[in-house]
Amino acid sequence: MAIKMKTMVQLKAKAECPSHSLSNIEIRDLQFAIDEPTERGGSNLGPTPTDTALSALIGCTNVIGHKCAKKLGVDIGHLNIDITCDFDRRGVTLTEEIEVPFVALTQTVIANGAASVEELQTVAREVEKYCPLSKLFVAAGTEVETIWTKA
Repeated sequence: MAIKMKTMVQLKAKAECPSHSLSNIEIRDLQFAIDEPTERGGSNLGPTPTDTALSALIGCTNVIGHKCAKKLGVDIGHLNIDITCDFDRRGVTLTEEIEVPFVALTQTVIANGAASVEELQTVAREVEKYCPLSKLFVAAGTEVETIWTKA
């Protein structure tokens, strides 16, 4: 008898925030810090909230990329992923409200597996359909470009 996975789950996170910049986050049995760099009055104990958002996109691209590749029978091997993002800081500096703070981002995914360029493009199209973080950025109005290439 197959076990049916839940289609809707509730995600939970909590934090203790001992200063204006430091958030000690707890998710599942994990703990980590989100903080600002010292030049912005933080203690630099972790990535900033905006850095964390980009990191989440990288992590999601990796996980969903491998799931899609496995489903398609494509060997993508290990991935190296880089993101460059144009970020409008006027909102975080309280200069003015910004509708789309992450203006544009380019994500470059380099795969070292046996997949052909065409197979990588097929994986890329599937990731675009299923990656929740990519969908979040796109829905927010960010211009997202993801380039998949072979190592």
